[in-house]
Amino acid sequence: MNLEAINEELKNQTPHDIIIWALVNAIDPVITTNFRPYEGAILHAVTKVKKDIKVIWCDTGYNTPNTYRHAKDLMALFDLNIHLYVPQQTKGYRDVIMGIPEVDTKAHELFSEQVKLEPFRRAMAANNPDVWFTNLRQGQTAFRDSIGIVSQGKDNVLKISPFYYWSDEELDDYLKLNKIPNEFKYFDPTKVLNNRECGIHN
Repeated sequence: MNLEAINEELKNQTPHDIIIWALVNAIDPVITTNFRPYEGAILHAVTKVKKDIKVIWCDTGYNTPNTYRHAKDLMALFDLNIHLYVPQQTKGYRDVIMGIPEVDTKAHELFSEQVKLEPFRRAMAANNPDVWFTNLRQGQTAFRDSIGIVSQGKDNVLKISPFYYWSDEELDDYLKLNKIPNEFKYFDPTKVLNNRECGIHN
């Protein structure tokens, strides 16, 4: 598969057209979401084309109250086919044993493995997708600047980012036009800083 040619071909297409292109030959597509800011756009765009698509949510247990309320609102708004995956250890246990360790330490690597990476691998193994929709965008991290609309993830899963070239302002307009709520009080304990990767995408 020539990803460079595909990305060039899709660069000027709308998110709707990109989603249709990706779904034409998809057998087991999924969306992953963490209900961070602007996730309403990808959830709306994909479920508009495929209503019953599996929506994988790996809940770390450390989301803000606002994020949990936002998740509940979007699940109801789009009648999402949610497949929930959570860590094998409870947040209460982890708060006593390690808390949220400082980034770039061995303890934080273990923390990230427990709350995000292991549940994500379990989710992907259980659902075995061939197409994976996500809301990655250019400008978020150095790694994400390099991947394009279509990239190939681990296990040859085709990763599709329909809003890859969109700015926050363009997404604000999209959400407003489609009457989709947004929420900015979001915290990812595996990243802490927005320009860090959590390990799922790289």
